[in-house]
Amino acid sequence: MNNRAELVFIPAPGVGHLGCTVELAKLLLHRHQRISITVLVMKLPSDSKVNTYLNSLSSGDRISFLHLPNDDLQGFNPKKFFPSFIECHKLVKEAVSKLVHSESASHDSPRLAGFVLDLFYTSMIDVADEYGVPSYIFFTSSAGYLGLMLHAQALYDEALYDEQNRQITELKDSDSELEVPSLINPFPTRVLPSPYREKDWSMILFELTRRFRRVKGIVVNSFIELESYAINSFSNGETNIPPVYPVGPILNLNGDSIDLGSEIMEWLDDQPPLSVVLLCFGSMGSFDEDQVKEIAYALEHSGYRFLWSLRQPQSKSQFDAPSDYANLTDVLPEGFLDRIVGVGKVIGWAPQVSILAHEAIGGFVSHCGWNSTLESIWFEVPMATWPMYAEQQFNAFEMVIELGLAVEIKMDYRKEFSGENQMIVKSREIEKGIKKLMEDDNEIRKRVKEMSEKSRKTILEGGSSFTSLGCFIDDVMSNLS
Repeated sequence: MNNRAELVFIPAPGVGHLGCTVELAKLLLHRHQRISITVLVMKLPSDSKVNTYLNSLSSGDRISFLHLPNDDLQGFNPKKFFPSFIECHKLVKEAVSKLVHSESASHDSPRLAGFVLDLFYTSMIDVADEYGVPSYIFFTSSAGYLGLMLHAQALYDEALYDEQNRQITELKDSDSELEVPSLINPFPTRVLPSPYREKDWSMILFELTRRFRRVKGIVVNSFIELESYAINSFSNGETNIPPVYPVGPILNLNGDSIDLGSEIMEWLDDQPPLSVVLLCFGSMGSFDEDQVKEIAYALEHSGYRFLWSLRQPQSKSQFDAPSDYANLTDVLPEGFLDRIVGVGKVIGWAPQVSILAHEAIGGFVSHCGWNSTLESIWFEVPMATWPMYAEQQFNAFEMVIELGLAVEIKMDYRKEFSGENQMIVKSREIEKGIKKLMEDDNEIRKRVKEMSEKSRKTILEGGSSFTSLGCFIDDVMSNLS
């Protein structure tokens, strides 16, 4: 009997999702010699980082990358982009059809055993059903946020948001709180992630989440030692939640590797251990000039050494990623760069992993993307939270209030892709957060160090994530029987 299994992975565009997915694929191949994986790659034409990352990879004997046409994905307008995933059905069907036919032509070829889908690709469950194989979700955010998504969708479908039967979008600016099963603490609606604050977006999310309940399992990039309450909540009685496999932290630690002799690294080499605060806001993170000046004043007045990744905002009419400034003096306060010589350094794009790994880094002002959050824990670097978009406000709440692993700068800050409704965080508030983050007697630093040790042990043989990944593999292989 042929007991070789082929999995089809479909990650969302963007190097964060793709890199994490490839790392999961590598883990599975390492753990089980009879698994093969085909990754269907969809990428934005303008996303050069994805191209660079893909060029660094090579198809091995058990992993291959199939590039799907991307003629219709010329820009990143989220409202048009995510619904257009439906149009990818035909492309995916064609790719899988070729895969299945080539497998059937050879007696010893692996058999299709399932689809592993990004959370945005749950419409592909229908394609998997056509081939008679189960689907799994690879959830690239926290278990706590998975719990919020499931709970919000259930509330919506039961029309029970509150006693007045209001929709969740109407609660966004109120002082009300939600009791979320995956959280110990009440969740203030003012920090609801941006997609839930708008009716069109929330409808898309509710439909995605309904499909979560149709899959055979959900693989989560987290670990029981970090989110024990959230992970245990999935088996506490609510119906229609598939098995959840916490297998993290899954990190792409080589994705931005740079020459260690670079100017950035040479500057860090000259700084004392734990003395530098890193400010970095992700691939889509940027600020307008007024906010940039407030950050600059805060850094200068704080007295701490800093490394600041400062990016130029995209055009209001476009959804392209931020770019590096041609001339930093155009946006920074007059004389700032002269005054910070020897104390601070302002750069463009930052090789975040390489920087967080450096012993000089003592704190991280972060947008709270989940990959960045796991990286900060892995490298024992405490965070100050400054969320921007997507689910980052939730991540900030979880890290500060729920887990006590970060300090707050502005938990309810948000910058929509349109650039509208943007608040200004004043320099005094930023400086206060940085000082709390970098102070010598820092209880949060001790907790992050302890969690870092747990994050490294959990993926070793006998660790909870190692065991959970084994359970997921057993489930996949049972599809062949």
